[in-house]
Amino acid sequence: MSAGVGTRKAGQLVEIFRSPVAIFRASAEELQAAGLSPAAAQSISSGCAFEEAAMQHEKVHQMGVELVPITDARYPARLRDIFDPPPLLYARGRMELLGRLMLGVVGTRRPTAYGTQAATRLAKDLSEAGLTIASGMARGIDTAAHRAVLDAGGDTIAVFGCGVDEVYPSENRKLAETLAEKGLVVSEFPMGAPPFPQNFPVRNRIISGMSVGVLVVEGGEYSGSTITAKLAAEQNREMFAVPGNVTSKMSWGPNLLIKQGAKLVQEWNDVVSELKAEDRRTLLEQVRNKLNLNEKNGDESKATIPASEVQADARRILNALKHDAPVALETLIDQLEGSSFSDVIAALFELELSGMVRQLPGKSYIKVWAE
Repeated sequence: MSAGVGTRKAGQLVEIFRSPVAIFRASAEELQAAGLSPAAAQSISSGCAFEEAAMQHEKVHQMGVELVPITDARYPARLRDIFDPPPLLYARGRMELLGRLMLGVVGTRRPTAYGTQAATRLAKDLSEAGLTIASGMARGIDTAAHRAVLDAGGDTIAVFGCGVDEVYPSENRKLAETLAEKGLVVSEFPMGAPPFPQNFPVRNRIISGMSVGVLVVEGGEYSGSTITAKLAAEQNREMFAVPGNVTSKMSWGPNLLIKQGAKLVQEWNDVVSELKAEDRRTLLEQVRNKLNLNEKNGDESKATIPASEVQADARRILNALKHDAPVALETLIDQLEGSSFSDVIAALFELELSGMVRQLPGKSYIKVWAE
């Protein structure tokens, strides 16, 4: 981005000139007419900014980075609708994840053992429920969330506060490489941009902007994670928070968010149950497809589990469950002879989404009384 051209102004220029190339070809007078200062207009029209753009293009090509302008169909639809969307995203990895249903998971860089365990369990469970977990690859909660999802074979996106060819913190170099291979790394900052402190609050709006909501796991009253949650609220996203010990400073942020209306989260379904009906249907379809692909060893011609199979398993599960006594997942699988583990999980997920079954702590399930 050229000096004197902020995110909002860059977006306005793309709207006016229709493409970045047209901006560089415009005269200084045309650029000033579009609202740029004389100095910024002269920098762009003189070719200085174009030379920098050419250098960036070469770095992008060398590292296999994709450029995703706001006009690109791959650009996340939710992010495009925020007040100040980045006009351009740099991305490395699985580009299809930009179109997935995302949830931001953020928290303190100095978590307690409780916070790390909560982030690990929830990120894993939410990814298995079909959500793509977005975070910032910072120390602490962010790192725990990314690793939990990758270990579970799920989908995760890291939003950098520097160029996608940089790594911060440095100890996460191996994690960054794995994310670029099995997940996705995204930034609005150009190649080679260092991790300046002021970049991180700016990048947080991307995490919340791409997501259906933000889950906060530990953080102080004025921490970056609580700021991200407030950004989510301003963007009309859902706010979620994991409650914590009232005597712990790291619990102050999420506990305060809960007092202010954030959804209290103890398990993954506390998040999924708050999503819109169409988003829950999307998750269900993704889980069906993923489970069936795993079963069929990647046979894409059979990528959807027939509804009749899921319904048959669901009926058998309802017959096996009780209203007044939880049944363990292992017991259900033993009772449902002829149904694979993935079949049972898919049917349970559908029943939970429909409100007919509730999961209890310890991977046990109970039938919900019909209204």
